[in-house]
Amino acid sequence: MRKLLLSLAMVGLAAAPAAAQSIGGKYTVAGTNFDGSKYGGEATITLTSETTCTIHWETGGSSSDGICMRNDNAFSAGYVMDEEIGLVVYKVEDDGSLHGLWTIAGKNGSGTEVLTPK
Repeated sequence: MRKLLLSLAMVGLAAAPAAAQSIGGKYTVAGTNFDGSKYGGEATITLTSETTCTIHWETGGSSSDGICMRNDNAFSAGYVMDEEIGLVVYKVEDDGSLHGLWTIAGKNGSGTEVLTPK
């Protein structure tokens, strides 16, 4: 019984780093606009708690800021760019990259975006 409990504890410790992997830091941005044209840049995610953060993008000659939240492998952000409000929803991949879809309030369609850790 003692060996079983020790084994279970070791498995739990081995799994902990992947689950607790921090999402904060700098990322390379690669995306597509509504019309399919490509853009690139950089994003910085700053943690404000275990599940919440702020995000800043510098892409295609413009910048935007938002708030973000992680829930398991889901990561989302609401943002403002100029006077437009947007939403992006990402899936957190095993390699730490974020693959998402974004949109802007009042516009038809969506774009894609991949954030790759630097």
